[in-house]
Amino acid sequence: MSRVKLAIVGYGGMGSWHAEKLKTIPDYIEIAGIYDILENRRDVAVTNGLKAYATFEELLADKSVNLVTIAVPNDMHEPLAVALMDSGKNVISEKPVTLNSELLESMIAASKRNNVLFTVHQNRRWDEDFLVASKIVNENMLSNAYNIESRVQGSHGIPTDWRNMKVHGGGMVLDWGVHLIDQLLMMKDGKKVTNIYAELSYVINEEVDDGIRVIMTFEDNFKALIEVGTSNFITLPRWYINGENGTAIIENWGLDGKITMVSNWEKRDPVPVNTAAGLTKTMAPRSADTIEEFPLPRIESDVRDFYRNIVESIEGKATQLITHDQVRRSMKVMEAIFRSAETKQAVHDII
Repeated sequence: MSRVKLAIVGYGGMGSWHAEKLKTIPDYIEIAGIYDILENRRDVAVTNGLKAYATFEELLADKSVNLVTIAVPNDMHEPLAVALMDSGKNVISEKPVTLNSELLESMIAASKRNNVLFTVHQNRRWDEDFLVASKIVNENMLSNAYNIESRVQGSHGIPTDWRNMKVHGGGMVLDWGVHLIDQLLMMKDGKKVTNIYAELSYVINEEVDDGIRVIMTFEDNFKALIEVGTSNFITLPRWYINGENGTAIIENWGLDGKITMVSNWEKRDPVPVNTAAGLTKTMAPRSADTIEEFPLPRIESDVRDFYRNIVESIEGKATQLITHDQVRRSMKVMEAIFRSAETKQAVHDII
């Protein structure tokens, strides 16, 4: 028997994704139905065997529903979440939680005054490439990792829907940047972000950012480069990690890549290499007898654990994995990115 009855607001790409995932854990969650402002999407839901609420008010009035996932344009997260929590329902918002810290605090306040759970669907915490990168850094596999590069790059531009409209909270900072920020903050859990410098690009869209480049510095001097691009026809590695004793590369979500470590520090004198205009020892590659290559570790994950945790948190058997303070921190970083890009200056002592 399902332990929670859930409804989904918004039955587009992510809303339908949630529905398909939830069908596979019926012992935790029963889908009570969906609501979408578009009649054709409600019709699709019915075709897929789901109940479709005719109005949002009908969903609010359904006392059997105690959990709702919101998967609609970003500017509607806050008003819908507050209305749902004021009706006594626990709420999951798709990322980004909302557009700014003030609206976020409104959502957190609604959660507290109604004594209901409120959280955000940061599903990229379950990406296996991220888990492997985090393991490499936090288990000191490269000996004092000091730099990391995290990228996602495509070549289709921004989707031609609400994501390319500022009024709806479009742009790559809020669409993909939020994922990469959340991952790095989890990887460096407890370490303050001391410095952010950001540049936003507007290659084929003048209204919202279609690319971002951010340098984040943490209090232990660990540096992170975040890049999101939508006009990249040749992509760079998903992750690139430097340590004192080696380098790791994760090419893609499929975990192609390797770790290269120094095996012989005593043999320090490189053989010079010739370039077209001279020779160099500094940039000469290491000889094969001074390095060793290793495969990337493997970590399996199940993104459905997000929902399992939510149900157990509602039942008082667990603590929600994605907390208000974590979401606050991500929002502060995103706001610092916008501020840095606007002023063309670094922003210091973020959170």
